[in-house]
Amino acid sequence: NTTVLMERSLVEKIVGRTYSHVAEDAVNTRERLIRHIIENKRVPLDGWDDATIEMFMQRVALMDSNNFLGQVGLGEREARVASDIVKRIHFRLGHGVGRSGDIAAIQPKAAGSSLLARLAESMMLNVLQECGMRRAKACIILPVATGMSIVMCLLTLRQKRPKAKFVVWMRIDQKTCFKAINTAGFEPIIIDGIVEGDAIRTNTNELNRVLKDVCSDNILCVISTTSCFAPREVDDVETISAACKQHNVPHVINNAYGVQSSKIMHKINEAMRTGRVDAVVQSTDKNFLVPVGGGVVCSEDKHFIEHISKTYPGRASSSPVVDVFITMLSIGMNGYKQMIKERKKLFVYLREKLSEVADKHGERVLDVKGNPISLAMTLRGVADVCASQGREVSSFGSTLFLKRISGVRVVTTTTNKEICGTEFKGYGAHHNEYPLPYFTAAAAIGLSREEVDVFVKKIDKELTKVLKGAKGTQSKREQQQH
Repeated sequence: NTTVLMERSLVEKIVGRTYSHVAEDAVNTRERLIRHIIENKRVPLDGWDDATIEMFMQRVALMDSNNFLGQVGLGEREARVASDIVKRIHFRLGHGVGRSGDIAAIQPKAAGSSLLARLAESMMLNVLQECGMRRAKACIILPVATGMSIVMCLLTLRQKRPKAKFVVWMRIDQKTCFKAINTAGFEPIIIDGIVEGDAIRTNTNELNRVLKDVCSDNILCVISTTSCFAPREVDDVETISAACKQHNVPHVINNAYGVQSSKIMHKINEAMRTGRVDAVVQSTDKNFLVPVGGGVVCSEDKHFIEHISKTYPGRASSSPVVDVFITMLSIGMNGYKQMIKERKKLFVYLREKLSEVADKHGERVLDVKGNPISLAMTLRGVADVCASQGREVSSFGSTLFLKRISGVRVVTTTTNKEICGTEFKGYGAHHNEYPLPYFTAAAAIGLSREEVDVFVKKIDKELTKVLKGAKGTQSKREQQQH
């Protein structure tokens, strides 16, 4: 390459031949990493250092028209950014992704951003396949979180099933998915789970009855859930997918934070293999340790993903794409798989430590074998104390939050809640009549052993305070009566 030789000769004149060659070799090492990513479109096995990532991002940004030297823009949208801080946050990428008619379309003004989006989607598909969803053939990163990503799936299915007005929904007491059905303009047919032992499991008999009794043309799809709060278990997606295949009804899986569990991913892959799965929705922040704002939709059917991209109205922010792309370059495939292994170990460790605390205070960790991420521990003693003081057991959750413990959900099992005009009994417990109050805790990706130790110590301390305080109050009352 004449240009490279000229550059080399110029550098040699200044720093000498030996030093010039050493420096050039160092730069070429980074160049080869970048070339490898563009050629293979896969997550690197080992993570990159920040300097290489920044080098790549700067080069990509220089491919967008807003960073061309001498560029004159007369359009209404020329990626003009007033704040230098905002420019740096976004690596001077201002055009976003897609075009007005297709979120996956290449932008003439933004070759760099378009390249980044295509690479990020290929890398994300690579991650999903490596984590167990081998049958996934295409995916798209949407600039919206899980709920709106589900909405996009429903709106895409509507084009194929214009007569449909119902969505069959396997109940999970988390507002997002239920509100997505309402936002997309459909009526939910709610199928409650069944309590078996401590666990809440999929009511496949009721699902089969509904699919048999309701005309399939009137059903847009079935929405099942794989990642959820205990004591609800992962839906039996294999049986659900078989029923959907039998009745010719689409099936959307809400896999919000299931990528981090090999067990969940293999269940989904098996459901794809044996039955019908039209789309699987994942959250970027819950699975890939990035800021909130992105969703990943994947499918065996490449055409379905293409239809989603064409259904999305207008261009979109590239921030979720950039966040995922940089993070996976930084972690690498080996690093991500190691984090998944560590998470699995910490789930076992958290269960052991919570069991010790539960035994100490006369409680127990619920036996929910079909949930590999979330755990639940009973709060019967705390509920009794709160009831004697005229308080809800949910106040214990507020106490924990004030002690800097986040993510713990205290469930009374007696709370009723109305969402989009539908009343749910026992809301939070995924069931109308779950028998025990409890709190949940999740061993999610990124959790550390030290965090588990601090959490368990604080839980033990707060339980001791509540229960001993109640005994002290009871003793004083008895003394006063005598």
